[in-house]
Amino acid sequence: MFKSLKLMTYLGFLVLSGQSWADNKQVNWSIQKEVMLTQWGEQITPQNAWQQYPRPQLKRDNWQNLNGLWQYAVVDRKASEPNSWDGQILVPFAIESPLSGVAKRLNQQALWYQTEFNFDLNSAQAQILHFEAVDYACKIWLNGHFVGAHQGGNLPFKLDVSNAIQQGSNQLVVRVIDDTDAPDRYQLRGKQTQDNRGIWYTPVSGIWQTVWLENVNPIHIDSIKTQADANGRLNIKMNLAGEHQSVTAKLQVLFNGQPVTSAVSQTGEFNLKVDNVSLWSPANPALYDLKISLLDNNNRVLDEVTSYTGFRSIGRQQDAKGNWQFTLNHQPIFHWGPLDQGWWPDGLLTPPSEAAVLYEMDYLKRAGFNMIRKHKKVESRRYYYLADKLGFLVWQDQVSGGVDSNGGKQEWPVWHQASQTYSDRLKGEIEAAWPYWAHQQYMTELKTMMDTLFNHPSIVVWTTFNERWGQHNTMAVGEFVEQYDPSRHLNIASGGNFFPIGDIADAHHYPEPKFLLDATEFDGYIKVVGEFGGHGWPVQNHVWAPEREKMIYGNMPKTLNEYQSRYIRSITNLAKLKQQGISAGVYTQTSDVETEINGLLTYDRKAEKITAEQLYKIHRQAGLIK
Repeated sequence: MFKSLKLMTYLGFLVLSGQSWADNKQVNWSIQKEVMLTQWGEQITPQNAWQQYPRPQLKRDNWQNLNGLWQYAVVDRKASEPNSWDGQILVPFAIESPLSGVAKRLNQQALWYQTEFNFDLNSAQAQILHFEAVDYACKIWLNGHFVGAHQGGNLPFKLDVSNAIQQGSNQLVVRVIDDTDAPDRYQLRGKQTQDNRGIWYTPVSGIWQTVWLENVNPIHIDSIKTQADANGRLNIKMNLAGEHQSVTAKLQVLFNGQPVTSAVSQTGEFNLKVDNVSLWSPANPALYDLKISLLDNNNRVLDEVTSYTGFRSIGRQQDAKGNWQFTLNHQPIFHWGPLDQGWWPDGLLTPPSEAAVLYEMDYLKRAGFNMIRKHKKVESRRYYYLADKLGFLVWQDQVSGGVDSNGGKQEWPVWHQASQTYSDRLKGEIEAAWPYWAHQQYMTELKTMMDTLFNHPSIVVWTTFNERWGQHNTMAVGEFVEQYDPSRHLNIASGGNFFPIGDIADAHHYPEPKFLLDATEFDGYIKVVGEFGGHGWPVQNHVWAPEREKMIYGNMPKTLNEYQSRYIRSITNLAKLKQQGISAGVYTQTSDVETEINGLLTYDRKAEKITAEQLYKIHRQAGLIK
């Protein structure tokens, strides 16, 4: 297959160092003109696009980055393969994004990719091809051999391509389809829509995170599951790939580069105690490095990986008035942070660079936020690595999709009627009925997300549904999450239809924060305001689409001072709720997104509507931070 594909321009080979297309002599790629760019997007080239190692929680030295300029074609879905290529696309940016160099949308079509790379084959090794995220369904061929397929647009997957890869030149081909607005609408898509306006944004199709190759021993560490608590207990479970009878694993734990303890295991599991442990928290994001070596019976090293962990314990307790509070390391903590969409004007779901993410996190940290609610998006694994290092509590949403309990219309929901009991609201069809296959795909993606992100100490809350969007089988979903990961809090429905499961009762109210404190059905739950605020202000020359209708909550303030005063008023109201037992607040939002202009930062991140220093002062004076 694919011998008939006509290559357009010879682009050169990738090298083992991971540098993408370093030898390009003919490049037919440029960023779309007259679009909003961030300062980091302005610096992107085919040589520097996302070159970092993509999986910090299980790191090896021998890997190859396949990001860079690929060829692409958009064809009718019925076509077996493209007859020619349309041009070049910069991977890992989605085809709709300016940084891809294409900036086109799919219309029920198939998107094809092709790249060539050079590979120094060691036949004694296994070669694993990794895709960090492809939206939505894809098929992959290597050197004309079909090597696998995947469905689900938000999470990493990998393929063993040992039987297809060859010495020297290799050709990789990927076919993608993406039904963002398909009639049944069960595809998990988050905020994507073809009709992007208001709180809905431009679709993202195809490869939108790093593609890479890994060279490993056939017997190797496939994954690890790490738990470390505030008492210094460390448990690591390994899954091994390849046929083996007996192997030995050696673990070394280091802190600040110095060895702390070590252990040996022949069971694939480590259980040990670290004395005088430095606990992980937003104020002290202490991380311990882990080095694991896998040895055969002759003491030869089969595999070696590095990882890290943070010792911390998540829980809850009652205050003197009987209100339930979050605890971290057995101490009460108020979770305070922004709703974070994770969208960028030049890369859409893909940040232009890691430096851009660091800038944003630094701004939030200096503003006094200790939490981020990652909204309807799963970020790259490096994002959570940065959250671990900088010290953020992360509320992780499951990506939404499907039809809703109001007949499929994604309208602003009523959070709950105080006069209605849980059983009364059940009669009102407060959740949708999904077909079996769609629910199973939802659960597959939910479990994969939890598995992928489990080791990150920053993640403290799983949120399964948001505002009734695609809310279905609520109790069964909640029971699965509670059983699968009892170490974290479950927020069953943020601002949606509450069901009596999990740890959190979550209200959304705009623009001012509110909570039905007298509703007895929330007794026994941690009470939070999962969204509020949304005050808007357009900053001249930093508006994504100046001619289009803008979306904020409430009416438009007349001046910047009025906008800032509204923010102070909302923070003051949240502080009052905190005194009444509310244990968290989520302000909407970190940045503007397309026609939403209710961010603390502009969409291009070039202007701060309120500086980090001003925010810190406001938050401290209100009593949200100490």
